[in-house]
Order: sequence, then structure tokens, then C-alpha cells
Amino acid sequence: MKLRYAIVALSALMSVGVSGALPMRNAAVGELSQYTAPMTTPRSVDLVFMPDGKRYVSKSADGRELVISDIASGKETEVLVSLDRTRETTLPDFDGFALSPDASKVLLWRNSEPVYRRSFTAEYYVYEVRSRLLKPLSVNHPRQMNALFSPDSRMVAFVSEGNIYVAKLDYGTEVAVTEDAAAGKIINGSTDWTYEEEFGVTSLMTWAPDNLTLCYVRFDESAVPSYTLPIYEGTCDRKEAYSLYPGVMSYKYPVAGEVNSKVSVHSYDVETRKTKAIEFPGGAPYYIPRIEYGPKESMLMVSTLNRDQNVFELFSVNPKSTVARSIYTDKSSAWIEEDCYSGLCFYENSFVVASSESGFMRYSEYSYAGAKLKDISKGDADATAYYGRDAQGNYYYQAASPRAMDRTVYKLDAKGNTVAVSLEEGTSAAVLAPGGESMLLSYNNTVTPPVYKLCKTNGKEIRTLEDNADYASRTKGLVAAKEFFTMQGEDGVSLNGYIIKPFGFDSGKKYPVIMSQYSGPGSQQVLDKWVLDWESYYAKQGFVVVCVDGRGTGGRGTAFRTSVYKNLGHYETIDQISAARYVSRLPYVNASQIGIYGWSFGGYEALMCASADNSPYAAAVSVAPVTDWRYYDTVYTERFMLTPQQNESGYNSSSAIGRALHLSCPLLVMYGTSDDNVHPANSLQYVSTLQSAGILCDMFVFPNMNHSINGCNARAVVYARMLEFFKDKLGVK
Repeated sequence: MKLRYAIVALSALMSVGVSGALPMRNAAVGELSQYTAPMTTPRSVDLVFMPDGKRYVSKSADGRELVISDIASGKETEVLVSLDRTRETTLPDFDGFALSPDASKVLLWRNSEPVYRRSFTAEYYVYEVRSRLLKPLSVNHPRQMNALFSPDSRMVAFVSEGNIYVAKLDYGTEVAVTEDAAAGKIINGSTDWTYEEEFGVTSLMTWAPDNLTLCYVRFDESAVPSYTLPIYEGTCDRKEAYSLYPGVMSYKYPVAGEVNSKVSVHSYDVETRKTKAIEFPGGAPYYIPRIEYGPKESMLMVSTLNRDQNVFELFSVNPKSTVARSIYTDKSSAWIEEDCYSGLCFYENSFVVASSESGFMRYSEYSYAGAKLKDISKGDADATAYYGRDAQGNYYYQAASPRAMDRTVYKLDAKGNTVAVSLEEGTSAAVLAPGGESMLLSYNNTVTPPVYKLCKTNGKEIRTLEDNADYASRTKGLVAAKEFFTMQGEDGVSLNGYIIKPFGFDSGKKYPVIMSQYSGPGSQQVLDKWVLDWESYYAKQGFVVVCVDGRGTGGRGTAFRTSVYKNLGHYETIDQISAARYVSRLPYVNASQIGIYGWSFGGYEALMCASADNSPYAAAVSVAPVTDWRYYDTVYTERFMLTPQQNESGYNSSSAIGRALHLSCPLLVMYGTSDDNVHPANSLQYVSTLQSAGILCDMFVFPNMNHSINGCNARAVVYARMLEFFKDKLGVK
């Protein structure tokens, strides 16, 4: 039997001393602040192209103006909004903005309050550019969300407390589109927790091109089980109301195999104020992750998925007649990637959609009759984003090429030739201006912080908007170099990785190692991109840091990605153990001092590795881990595992709790008590399993923190506690 290790330590943000001694502040916390946001965050460029494609809008340095600049000359041509010159209403600040389609009006919002990870409510205002009038979007509903201009810029649809309203700006009136919303039961236009987290969408409303119809998705989550989390007083954003008795956060969260929200599509006629329900051939769709209008008011494009998420069907719906016609279907032997329905683009006579049917993710163009017109992305590389096309018929997209760890922007020209638009090595991305004459092009790599340029769509530079030179100077000496490598796994599979060597590296010394990984399906950690994080600080502390992307991760084609289907944790664990054994043979590595770390799915995988047969790890740190896939949400889990009823053996073999009694090294578990994503019950049930068997582990808890454990320097505390643990358990002096 293997020995059971570790020391019991349940604590919050500090360790308690003995004999009444004052707690000692950890010096690494302050130093690690330089390696966590916001200190590590380079400047970005936040701009919105004007409808003419020749100008753009950006926020002024003091945050009180929106300024229009000319793309070609770079000169500021006018001030679109100035908080010092508004009429009727005065605002001290604003959080964000959105232009109306004709740029005659601007939505401003402030006092944003998060709902979940992406969604928020705010106080919205409408600014009329010509008159400088600034008015609240609604006087009846103090806080709104998902505000959406109509195509003619004369109306705004928004959601408040689960109901949809339309503000008619010309008349200063407001109409209720829905009235049936109820907390925990009915949501209109906005999405439930699961859709937001797993489909990445917070709004499911869309206007018809003729402005006469508003279509939306209605959620009935009445039958979805509720989940409740405690809220404590805490010290970060102190909640004094809960100083003596905890409060609660309760919301609908369906775990794998449970009931999801019932979704339905509805159309609202602006003139008659009548609402119709859309019926689909074959019955109601199980999931509706996207709705968007095509080129005509008779073409509402509705994306649907079955519960197993291996059949994606696109319908063209006439909201007036409610007739729905299937125009495209994609089936997979594993799962349909999110890019297939999130990256749809509709043109006058065709649409662009992604599919992995060829063995790699590719974008193709189809007619509305369902006939394939052309493949846009080609070759043995996964396409990772579609940007659009220009008036000359050139298409622009991003792909994991020429290496899987790269992201390059490509153009497919009208003659069928594919050329790289971005020429820098590393990670490039683009935003195409209306009309396609120019683009915002960004790039970065392991030694270059993000650079943002305005370019012609052939890649010719117009002007650099941000090169982060000051940031590069400020962080010089902090970032450790990455060395990319390729290794052969024990199953003969080629795996990509990187190594970060300690500062002042001495090839004659033996160093301790931390294996860092995420490992989740479709994810990718081994990328040639700028990162300043805990890894560089640990390199200063004398650690070698290694990351290897095992099977299931992205950028390597369909077969590599879907090899983990219905059996999460199996091949990932084989590959991480192979990586550790590969690293242990390096001449500068101490094979007895290898630890593994991961967060979320990575935390799950750290547990799987630490309890695998013949595990080579001497210590493990697991942050916010899933410990049994029966505890996680339907959409994510069932995408890769199906339901527990369909795949009982897969759930059993993939359970970290199921193999907890085989834990063979010291373990530190950390989590936030307000983690609405991976619930604390995951960690607590795992620890309970250890306790019942007399096995000890370390635990560190963050009161009122969510899955990201951010705020009040908490992220630095996570990394400082992890460093202390690894130094202790790996015997690092």
C-alpha cells in the first residue's frame, strides 16, 4: 500500500500562528502582485469602426469622451460624445458604449453590476449625436441589460427582470413585449446560467431587417433544480449584513443528467403588438444557442442542437408565417464544436459556417438552399476564427498555422489563393472594418507584448495604435523565456510543450519542476503568445516550469481533440504522466522533485494524476477542481460525456473521487466559497472521501470568492500559498 501524506491546514487568507503569536505576512504575496492582474495586463485597443469603414470611435484618455478618428490620417475628426456637453442629463462617467447602426445615437451605460461571468445589469442612457440630448433608456426600469438598437436606430429593445421592453426613441414611449417573467421560472431575451457559461451567450434577441419584428428566445427554467451557495461577511468587499448569519445565493444549475431549461422561439410584431410562437418540424429544439436574422425579414436563422450535442441543424424561419425550413445539418461522431454555431456569418445569397467533418475545423460557404459553394479555410490546420469578406470577394480568417501553437490571419482571394496577412510569428488576430478596406490587426508572442496596428486588408500597415513599449520596459526582467519542444508520449502520440528554465540557469544543477496544465477538451496552453504570470516568478525562485498539451486539447485536428470522448481524464492522465517522465530524464531535473498544478479542469486533472498508478508526482496542487462529472453542468459535461444514464462506466472511470483513495503524494486543494461554476461541493466531497479513509490533505479556502479567485490581491495569495506548499513538499530550500 502506498504511504499517505500531508498536513491538515484549513485556512482563509493567512495561517494562524501558535501560542498567541501574530500571523506572519507572506513576503511572496507582495512580490507576486507584480505577476498578477492588473499589474501584468498590457494595454489594449478598444475601438469601434464607424459604419462607413473609414473612421473609428474610441474612448479618450480621461474616459469622458468618445472621439472619432480617421483611419487613413489618424487625425481626430470630431468628438462624438462629451460628458461635459450633454443636454438634459449629466453623467459623471460611463462604463461602456454601443453605436446605433447609422451612428446617429449612442448607448452609454454605467454602474454595471455582474449577474454571472459575462452578463451584467446597468443604467443605460441614449445619447442623440446631433442634439446632444442624453436621456435614460427607461424611466420605468432603473436597471436594464442586453440593450439592442433596431436596424433603423429608432428603437431599443432591452431586458429588465426577465421581461423584454421596446423603447421607441422618436416618441419617448416604452412598450412591454413580454409580461410573464418570474425569478427562477421564466426568462425572456436573456439567457440562463448554463447558456451563458457554456454557449458564451447572454442575449438571444434579434431585430428583423425591416424593423417590424423582434424575435427572441424564451427560457422556462421552472423544472431546473436550484443550487444554493452561502455568502459570508468576508473582508474583500465586506458584506456587513451577513456578519452574524450567512446569506445565500440561489440560482438554477442543472448538473449532468438533470433537467435543462425548455427553450422556445417567439416573434413580436411591433405594429400589432402580437406575439407568435415558432414551431419546428420534428418538435421543439433541445438547445437554441444562437438566433440571428439573415438578409431578409423572412429569414430568421435559428441554430439548434440535440441534447447529445452531436447534431447541429440550422433553420430558416419566416416569423410571419412561422414556417421553419431546415437548410443545413452537421453531424459528428463525437461533439459539435461551439465555433460551428457561434461563428456563423450571413450574406445576401450565402452563409459561412464551420465544421470539423474533414478532420480539421474549416470554414465553408453555403447557399441558402444548402449547397456548398466553396471551402474558405484549407489544409491540415484548424481554422480558429472567421472575420468576414470584402467587396472584392476576399475572405479573412484565423488558423492554427504554420504551427499548432501559432495563430495567423489568412486571406482567401477571389482566385482561390490563400496568403498570410499577418507575417509576425506567434499569435495574430483581426477585426475587419465595414467594407473590408482595412482592419485592426494585433499580434504578440512569447517575447513581444501585444501590438495593435491599423492595416490595409493586404497587411500593409497604416499606423501603429499601441505597441506597449512602456509596458515592455516596465516588465523587462520579469518574464522568463519559453522553450518549445515536441515529445513522444508513451502511446506514440506526438505532444507539444514548453519549458521555462530558472533565471540564472546552470546546466550542471538539478532543479525541481512544476508541471502546469489545463488539459480540457479544445483548450490550448502551449501557444506562442505573451504571458506574464506566476510561472515567471517561480522561475526566479529556482523552479523549472513545464507545460504539455495532451490529447483532447485544441489546434491539432478533430481526431486528436475528440480522442477523449466519453472518457474524460483517461488519455489526459496518460499524457501528463508521460510528460513528467520525459521531463524527469532531462539532465538538469531532479526526478524526485516534480509537482503538478492545475485550475478548474486542470485541477481535476491534477487530482487524476496524483492518484494514478505509479504516479511520478511528489506533490499536487488542485484549484477549484471538478471531482466528479456528475457534479458539473449539463451542457459542458454532456458534450463530452453524454449523460450519466447513457455513460455510467465513463462517469465511474473519470471520477477523481472514485480514485481518491489512491492518492500517492501530498495534496493542496484551494477554492472559493462563492464559486457558482465549479461548486465547493466538488472539493468538499473529495476531502470528505479522504477523511473517511484517514488520509490527510491541505486545504486553503477563499471566502466569497468565485471561480476566478480575483480581487483584494487574492490571486497573488493563491500563487504564494502554492509556492510555499511546493517548496515544503518537494524539499526545496
